[in-house]
Order: sequence, then structure tokens, then C-alpha cells
Amino acid sequence: MNMIPFIDESRWAGTPPVVHFLGNILTFVADCEKTGGSFTLTECKTAPGAGAPPHTQEDEEAFIVLEGAYQFLIGDRMETHSIGSVVHIKPGMVHAFSNQGDKPARMLILNLPGGMHEGFFRAVGDPVRPGQTEFADPGPPNVELLCEVASRYGIRILPPPAAA
Repeated sequence: MNMIPFIDESRWAGTPPVVHFLGNILTFVADCEKTGGSFTLTECKTAPGAGAPPHTQEDEEAFIVLEGAYQFLIGDRMETHSIGSVVHIKPGMVHAFSNQGDKPARMLILNLPGGMHEGFFRAVGDPVRPGQTEFADPGPPNVELLCEVASRYGIRILPPPAAA
């Protein structure tokens, strides 16, 4: 199965692990183990209205939008990014994203070094079968637990920004 047309997954043995978290289906295309810890490359398919809450982290991150459009909170700015956009997040920078469209959106997420985000997603995400396209409704998240687990992986989840 080739989830991302320009990546040859045949060089990675087996099927990439997949988890569902907060309306995102995350496929670990190149996980920390396969890259020797250098980076993690994750395909993220996001349901309409879903995304990631405001947070900071210790690792570096880049988002590359492949389908649809995402609204990003970067620092104190809201920006919309569509197909072909690259968003770079430095360690410690406040950021969040959401799919404001009426169809699923898709992007690649690159984390350097590998392991931190991947470990968090694996710890809190629900495993799903490879190729799953339906978004499960796990109910409201346990925010206290998410914040505690995130802190183990250098991630600090923040409250949503105040409405203007």
C-alpha cells in the first residue's frame, strides 16, 4: 500500500503503524526506529473540524499540506495553508492546526529528531487498521491525562486562545 504517492514504502519492511487521535488518522511512514532516531515522518489525515490543540514542544516540526486546507495558529497569528504549503515550527513555538473544510484534509508531518511526537501519538492514540479512512468518535478526550502524557514527551498542551 502506498499512502503517499511520491514515497516508496517498499523500502520499509512491513506495514506502517496507524493510530487515530482527536480526529486525525496518523500513519507513521518513517518511524523513529527506521530512521535511527533522526526523524519521524507521519501522514496525517484530518476530519473536518478536527486538528490539534495549541501546544509547544521541544522538537522541531514541519507540516506539508497535500490535500485540502488547514488553519494554523502560529504564535499569536492565524494562517490558512493549502496544498503545497510548508509550515515550519521551531522548538518552543506555540502552534495548533485544524481542518476548517467540509472534507478530510491531508498533510505530512516531519519531526526532528524522531521519537517525541511519535511516542506521544502511540501512547494516546487508538490503533486502527492500515488504510482506514473512517474517523472513529472516541468521545471527549481526557484532557488531564493527555496533558500528563504529553509532558513525558516534551509537549505542553495549552488552553485554546481567547475569542476576539
